[in-house]
Amino acid sequence: MSLAAKTAVVTGSTSGIGLAVARAFAKEGCNVLINGFGEAAAIEKERASIEKEFGVKAIYDGADMTKPEEIAAMIAHAEKDFGSVDILVNNAGIQFVSPIEEFPIEKWNQIIAINLSSAFHAMRAAIPGMKARKWGRIINTASAHSLVASPFKSAYVSAKHGIAGLTKTAALELATFGVTVNCISPGYVWTPLVEKQIPDTMKARNMTREQVMHDVLLAAQPTKQFVTVDQVAALAVFLSTDAASQITGANISMDGGWTAE
Repeated sequence: MSLAAKTAVVTGSTSGIGLAVARAFAKEGCNVLINGFGEAAAIEKERASIEKEFGVKAIYDGADMTKPEEIAAMIAHAEKDFGSVDILVNNAGIQFVSPIEEFPIEKWNQIIAINLSSAFHAMRAAIPGMKARKWGRIINTASAHSLVASPFKSAYVSAKHGIAGLTKTAALELATFGVTVNCISPGYVWTPLVEKQIPDTMKARNMTREQVMHDVLLAAQPTKQFVTVDQVAALAVFLSTDAASQITGANISMDGGWTAE
């Protein structure tokens, strides 16, 4: 079944993984709602580019992922403009690194809100329409950290483990309604955010760029290759097709073998 004329809402989609996912769904003919922070002009450029390149309608909603009422309004915005929300990709996320005893409480609350609770609020708002139409796809961006832990990332690891559990619960609740719920767990993905971290790490560790990439960022990935945003996007599209209609409640690793060890 074609995805043409369906609607995809992708949170955290003004750059990186989320933008690649939104563009991939637009390429399949979906109207898309993008969401996230950034410069207004840059966001408008991306929104207009999606419309021009793929011949679909693209809208932007700046809902703050820490505010449940704004998340619900975002889903309502898409339903009003497009008539439905058929595909929901919960991708918004942030990171902060600190020992537990020094972890700022406000950072813990922010990460849990954006990385975990926002997915719940978006699903809560979108599910009634999906159930009524007897079709829907919910895809949550988890992480290798939904399966394994790293030190100093208590909030992030907790949130991503939570995303995996939320995915399973929703999949069971929606199993008879034609709605699938899955999560994708990438390892290190090559994004502008990751690239920007390299110079500081080079300086802090007195390493070359190649050493930082191979021995620090890719230390846990046996393939020693970054996941690409397009690979994540292609998997999200596949999970929305009829070929994947019996895949639900799954946590699909895309981590170069990280969690196989």
